[in-house]
Amino acid sequence: MRRRLAAALIVPALMLTAACGGGDDSGKKDSSPSADASKPAADVPKPVASADPMPTVAGDAGKKAEITVPKGEPSGKFVVSVLKEGTGPEIKKNDLVVTKYTGKIWKSGKDIKGSYDQDGEPVVVPAGSPQMLPLFSDSVLGKKVGSRLLVVAPPAAAFGEQGQPQLGVGAKDNLVFVMDVDSVMPKKAEGTQAAIPSDLPQVKADEEKEATITIPKNDPPKELVDKVLIEGKGPEVKSGQTVYMQYSGAAWAPNQGKDAAKLFDTSWKTGAPFSTKIGQGQVIEGWDKGLVGKKVGSRVLLVIPPEQAYKDQAKGEDLPANSTLVFVVDIVGAV
Repeated sequence: MRRRLAAALIVPALMLTAACGGGDDSGKKDSSPSADASKPAADVPKPVASADPMPTVAGDAGKKAEITVPKGEPSGKFVVSVLKEGTGPEIKKNDLVVTKYTGKIWKSGKDIKGSYDQDGEPVVVPAGSPQMLPLFSDSVLGKKVGSRLLVVAPPAAAFGEQGQPQLGVGAKDNLVFVMDVDSVMPKKAEGTQAAIPSDLPQVKADEEKEATITIPKNDPPKELVDKVLIEGKGPEVKSGQTVYMQYSGAAWAPNQGKDAAKLFDTSWKTGAPFSTKIGQGQVIEGWDKGLVGKKVGSRVLLVIPPEQAYKDQAKGEDLPANSTLVFVVDIVGAV
């Protein structure tokens, strides 16, 4: 699969992490470590409702905003102003919030490519998470679904002292975002898990955290396994869609006794689901083949033979060459 931060000028979910908290990216074609997401300052200012001066915003909620930045320096305060209050439920801590945004850098006036631009996507953020940029995670906490927010974020609430070069954000840049709180995404697949044959890995994934995977002592299957453990009630995932997933991954190495396998990768470290275009070669072949056609809301057990994963390439101590990969994937959304 691709690097998590490879999409230029888009703020994908893991560009919003306060530190590199994701896994090894071992499900991606390029399993290099995640690109640096700058860590904000330890003392994040509390949001205030207004400050002087303030940007102005034109345009309807649910569409790209027109942001006008005033002349002069920003106040330096972390401002979260409700432009339009929604009528939906209030966002609670750790809710997975689907947010659509328009962004701009205060000093330069440069636009940051957003959700309403061509090929733009929503951002899914765990509300109030200390591992995510306060610019997003603190801004949505306590707001109602359907709200439109104006956010002015100093570096301490955004990318910190290092900035974010991929977005053109410098160390001292204040950012202006207009965010539409679109919806709340399920955190995991819900339902009764189907029984798993004894010759396949056994899965325990009852809680909102990484799955426990136990590998049987027999040899792995030669063909791709894409067993639906919980069938969702949403639409089928189509090739070319952006799919949002919570997943845990292990290599097939027969355990001694009933010990759980060591995970080499998981999306649960930050709480934010991993997103990627599916069926387009941006992920290993086993993911493309195994997830297209499954329903949103499903939990899928993938057992991927080496020829549909990394073949004879080793990917670190936990992923030797010719590894069969085991993933437990909860498909929580697709757009």
